[in-house]
Amino acid sequence: MNALISCTTAGLLLFSLNGCALDRGLSPPTGGEHVSMTVKVPQNLAAEPMQVIYRSEKCTIKRSGPDWSSYEENGYLATTVQPQQQGHSELYEAKLAINGGGGCQWRLSNVTFGVTYANTTHFGENVKAGPGGGVIVMFDHHLPQRRSVFEPTIEVSGDLLIRKDYYPWINEQFIGGHEKLAWLVGEGGIYSYYRAPNARKVTFEPLLHAEYMVYSEGPKVKKKGNRNHFSYSDGSVVVGGSDPSFKKLQAIRLGQSQ
Repeated sequence: MNALISCTTAGLLLFSLNGCALDRGLSPPTGGEHVSMTVKVPQNLAAEPMQVIYRSEKCTIKRSGPDWSSYEENGYLATTVQPQQQGHSELYEAKLAINGGGGCQWRLSNVTFGVTYANTTHFGENVKAGPGGGVIVMFDHHLPQRRSVFEPTIEVSGDLLIRKDYYPWINEQFIGGHEKLAWLVGEGGIYSYYRAPNARKVTFEPLLHAEYMVYSEGPKVKKKGNRNHFSYSDGSVVVGGSDPSFKKLQAIRLGQSQ
């Protein structure tokens, strides 16, 4: 079911709400406004379930400050929505109600979504899908639950089209347990942040450049001087750092010196 239409699909209320002896589920009004959330999914990737947050000014949460004073903030409700494939296309869509309705008069606050690897067997044995390829869109003034202080928020006045380059990164680590993860490396961190309060159509088109893979190997022993090694598709090796260089990956693909 694409639209959020009843409390049966509303998910879990994360905190008990103060003074809200009401039906706390979602109940969007018939014919109300929706935002269309669409992901164009490249080959070998899959659309992740959308983590949707609604907020309520009517049903509040009581908090305690560091000086033991009490204050109230908007209540919130979380639900998960699986975007649906449109025919046999690469497009996956979910339609989310702006007005969540119900006794708490819920309003759409933010959506976390993106892509991940559907299958990692082509990377070798025991490779698991890792992070990357995530987007958070905010529809009000609140900050999302997942927030990086290092990543800027891009402000958008109307509908939102997100087109971003991504590269596969196989990250092999040994200390603390052997693990191989297939990350998606884009410009910035694991998530990109957008604020689009007036958007009624959000489209995410990740561009996966699968042939420009970077492989990293962490130290096998925790010892001063031991560092990560990054091997790029042009044969170059970079020692040190925690993440691959997105600028270098772009330069290799575009045939530019780096």
